[in-house]
Amino acid sequence: MESQPLLSAPSKFPSWTLFLAVCSVGIGGTFQYGYNVSIINAPTQHIHKFLNETWASRYHVELNPNLLTFLWSVIASIFSLGGLCGALIGGSMAIQLGRKGALLMNNIIAILAAILMGISFPTGLFELLIVGRFLIGINSGVGLCVQPLYLGEVAPKHLRGGMAMGSSIFLTGGILTGQIVGLRELLGAEAYWPLLLSSSCVPAFAQLLFLPWFPESPRYLLIDRGDELSCAKALKRLHGSSQYQREMEDIQRECFALDGEKPKKPWQLFTDRAVRWQLVTVVVMTMGQQLSGINAIYFYATYVFEQAGISAEKIPYVTLGTGTCECLTALTCDLHSWVPYVSMMSVFAFILSFGLGPGGITNTLTAEIFVQSSRPAACMIGGAVSWISFFTIGMLFPFIVKGLKQYCFVVFLLECSAVAAFIFLVIPETKNKSFLEIKKEFHKLNFGRRSKEKETELNERSQLHNEY
Repeated sequence: MESQPLLSAPSKFPSWTLFLAVCSVGIGGTFQYGYNVSIINAPTQHIHKFLNETWASRYHVELNPNLLTFLWSVIASIFSLGGLCGALIGGSMAIQLGRKGALLMNNIIAILAAILMGISFPTGLFELLIVGRFLIGINSGVGLCVQPLYLGEVAPKHLRGGMAMGSSIFLTGGILTGQIVGLRELLGAEAYWPLLLSSSCVPAFAQLLFLPWFPESPRYLLIDRGDELSCAKALKRLHGSSQYQREMEDIQRECFALDGEKPKKPWQLFTDRAVRWQLVTVVVMTMGQQLSGINAIYFYATYVFEQAGISAEKIPYVTLGTGTCECLTALTCDLHSWVPYVSMMSVFAFILSFGLGPGGITNTLTAEIFVQSSRPAACMIGGAVSWISFFTIGMLFPFIVKGLKQYCFVVFLLECSAVAAFIFLVIPETKNKSFLEIKKEFHKLNFGRRSKEKETELNERSQLHNEY
């Protein structure tokens, strides 16, 4: 046998091309999601006024307070239904158009949404605001589905965890940017709130400008398209001529192990015992992320801080503080003047812990624990669960706040504890492991004693491929 060429030690840092590719993907992906979650909070009172005035102008009667709460909940939470639709089509787009192509096409939806939200006020049609929020939700759903696919597939395994945190960095960066832009001194004033909502077109145009300069996912090119030459070119650009060979061999091993297996549909995963615990992990982690209460803070921060006792003129700046730290919660508030500020600091601590844990890890984990043929379908399932949970919280939380007031976050305590126990007892470590090695870890859960036979079979196939 011919001696294999010596490979240089893997770099501890991504190449500039890889780093910039991650940035160009993130600006139209999780950044867009975070931005649109946060900007809806700043113009709350202005949109309430717009709804009241529009309703009175049309029907010559005042808008019932309960109906106003309902319409506001629809405007805020219709974003989640759009996200659900986006998650359900995101995987198919990633397969048909490629990871890069799907992200580029997704920006057309964002631009259309921005136009509709921008013209809702001058036309006096609050229905356009609802449609625009639905469309920007679709954009965010596709982005949250496809971006982790791209990041997980272009990153070398020793950098996958760190680079995949780019999703969390851009998400929280989008939240913080939206909160800054939403200040009264910028676009948070009453006259500018339509511009604030339509400003989501800026990240879309930025991605359309920068992403075409970077290559498609190498794993998609080789495993899904069978284009080895384009895969090698993409790896050289992303990892450098001296580093790409190691990743090329890893992709070839996965391609050989899959043996021409076609991308699976979401419903096929539910009947596949080989991915049973991976699927359970995705569902539990995704529900845990959304039902932890974090998005209740971002969507309804104004309500939360009002109930906690923070004065109205200080709320926009307190809300800005939530974006600077990222996750537990305003649990108590009584007649003492200092307690509202203890409550506020609890919210900050909640956001910080969320950003250090589920905020950055959940989407990354979904991309890591499935191989190429199952990954898009798994992201679709995870996205669907995420957006359904998100919508449920968006619709119910205003009524929870009215009913429980300062104790509104107690309902999330047991859920967070249960998910923490699941993580500790079930999920194996994925750090510095290839997708095939992670698959072997889950075989022990999926097949029990039979996992040794499966592992032996995989090892034999891998050995044959190496010899070949």
